[in-house]
Amino acid sequence: MSSPDKQISYGDLKSLLAKGSEFLLVDVRSKDEVDRGHIPGSVHIPLDSVESELSLDPAAFQAKFGVPKPPLESPDVIFHCQMGRRGAAATEKARNMGFQKARNYAGGYKEWSEKEGK
Repeated sequence: MSSPDKQISYGDLKSLLAKGSEFLLVDVRSKDEVDRGHIPGSVHIPLDSVESELSLDPAAFQAKFGVPKPPLESPDVIFHCQMGRRGAAATEKARNMGFQKARNYAGGYKEWSEKEGK
Protein backbone atom coordinates (compact mmCIF):
# COMPACT_ATOMS: atom_id res chain seq x y z
CA MET A 1 0.00 0.00 0.00
CA SER A 2 1.42 3.42 -0.79
CA SER A 3 2.06 5.93 1.95
CA PRO A 4 -0.49 8.65 2.75
CA ASP A 5 1.67 11.43 1.29
CA LYS A 6 1.26 9.74 -2.06
CA GLN A 7 -2.52 9.91 -1.91
CA ILE A 8 -5.19 12.56 -2.14
CA SER A 9 -8.73 12.20 -0.89
CA TYR A 10 -12.00 13.05 -2.58
CA GLY A 11 -12.33 16.08 -0.28
CA ASP A 12 -8.82 17.29 -1.11
CA LEU A 13 -9.49 16.94 -4.82
CA LYS A 14 -12.82 18.75 -4.52
CA SER A 15 -11.19 21.67 -2.73
CA LEU A 16 -8.42 21.90 -5.36
CA LEU A 17 -11.08 21.97 -8.08
CA ALA A 18 -13.16 24.53 -6.17
CA LYS A 19 -10.16 26.82 -5.69
CA GLY A 20 -9.36 26.58 -9.37
CA SER A 21 -5.81 25.74 -8.37
CA GLU A 22 -3.19 25.13 -10.99
CA PHE A 23 -2.82 21.38 -10.96
CA LEU A 24 -2.59 18.52 -13.36
CA LEU A 25 -5.17 15.78 -12.90
CA VAL A 26 -4.26 12.80 -15.07
CA ASP A 27 -6.78 10.07 -15.87
CA VAL A 28 -4.79 6.91 -16.64
CA ARG A 29 -7.77 4.74 -17.58
CA SER A 30 -8.45 3.38 -21.05
CA LYS A 31 -10.13 5.55 -23.67
CA ASP A 32 -13.31 3.45 -23.39
CA GLU A 33 -13.49 4.14 -19.66
CA VAL A 34 -12.86 7.87 -20.12
CA ASP A 35 -15.53 8.07 -22.82
CA ARG A 36 -18.08 6.80 -20.29
CA GLY A 37 -17.29 9.65 -17.90
CA HIS A 38 -14.42 11.58 -16.41
CA ILE A 39 -13.56 14.06 -13.67
CA PRO A 40 -13.88 17.62 -15.02
CA GLY A 41 -10.53 19.14 -15.85
CA SER A 42 -8.70 15.84 -16.07
CA VAL A 43 -6.26 15.06 -18.86
CA HIS A 44 -6.30 11.57 -20.37
CA ILE A 45 -2.88 9.89 -20.46
CA PRO A 46 -3.19 6.08 -20.47
CA LEU A 47 -1.02 4.32 -17.91
CA ASP A 48 1.30 2.78 -20.50
CA SER A 49 2.17 6.19 -21.95
CA VAL A 50 2.61 8.18 -18.71
CA GLU A 51 6.41 8.15 -18.96
CA SER A 52 6.58 9.12 -22.62
CA GLU A 53 4.00 11.91 -22.26
CA LEU A 54 5.58 13.34 -19.10
CA SER A 55 8.91 13.33 -20.97
CA LEU A 56 7.60 15.73 -23.62
CA ASP A 57 9.06 19.20 -23.56
CA PRO A 58 6.70 21.84 -22.11
CA ALA A 59 5.65 23.27 -25.49
CA ALA A 60 4.82 19.84 -26.92
CA PHE A 61 2.94 18.86 -23.75
CA GLN A 62 0.91 22.08 -23.83
CA ALA A 63 0.15 21.62 -27.53
CA LYS A 64 -0.97 18.02 -27.05
CA PHE A 65 -3.01 18.37 -23.85
CA GLY A 66 -3.96 22.04 -23.77
CA VAL A 67 -2.55 22.50 -20.28
CA PRO A 68 0.89 23.52 -19.03
CA LYS A 69 3.34 20.76 -18.25
CA PRO A 70 3.94 20.86 -14.50
CA PRO A 71 7.45 21.43 -13.19
CA LEU A 72 9.08 18.48 -11.42
CA GLU A 73 8.65 20.18 -8.05
CA SER A 74 4.92 20.81 -8.59
CA PRO A 75 2.93 19.63 -5.56
CA ASP A 76 -0.15 19.11 -7.65
CA VAL A 77 0.36 16.33 -10.14
CA ILE A 78 -2.46 13.92 -9.41
CA PHE A 79 -3.21 10.61 -11.08
CA HIS A 80 -6.35 8.56 -10.94
CA CYS A 81 -7.91 5.51 -12.53
CA GLN A 82 -11.14 3.66 -11.81
CA MET A 83 -10.33 2.12 -8.42
CA GLY A 84 -6.83 3.31 -7.48
CA ARG A 85 -4.39 0.61 -8.60
CA ARG A 86 -3.36 2.03 -11.98
CA GLY A 87 -3.28 5.51 -10.47
CA ALA A 88 -0.82 4.27 -7.84
CA ALA A 89 1.33 2.72 -10.58
CA ALA A 90 1.29 6.00 -12.54
CA THR A 91 2.20 7.95 -9.38
CA GLU A 92 5.22 5.69 -8.87
CA LYS A 93 6.28 6.17 -12.51
CA ALA A 94 6.01 9.95 -12.18
CA ARG A 95 7.94 9.96 -8.90
CA ASN A 96 10.67 7.86 -10.49
CA MET A 97 10.88 10.53 -13.23
CA GLY A 98 11.40 13.25 -10.64
CA PHE A 99 7.83 14.40 -9.90
CA GLN A 100 8.54 13.91 -6.20
CA LYS A 101 5.18 15.17 -4.99
CA ALA A 102 2.98 13.30 -7.46
CA ARG A 103 -0.08 11.80 -5.79
CA ASN A 104 -2.79 9.26 -6.51
CA TYR A 105 -6.49 9.93 -6.03
CA ALA A 106 -7.00 6.48 -4.59
CA GLY A 107 -10.80 6.59 -4.66
CA GLY A 108 -10.61 6.90 -8.42
CA TYR A 109 -13.42 7.61 -10.79
CA LYS A 110 -15.57 5.02 -9.02
CA GLU A 111 -15.64 7.02 -5.78
CA TRP A 112 -15.90 10.32 -7.67
CA SER A 113 -18.93 9.22 -9.66
CA GLU A 114 -20.65 7.78 -6.56
CA LYS A 115 -20.11 10.97 -4.55
CA GLU A 116 -21.02 13.21 -7.47
CA GLY A 117 -24.14 11.18 -8.16
CA LYS A 118 -23.16 10.52 -11.78
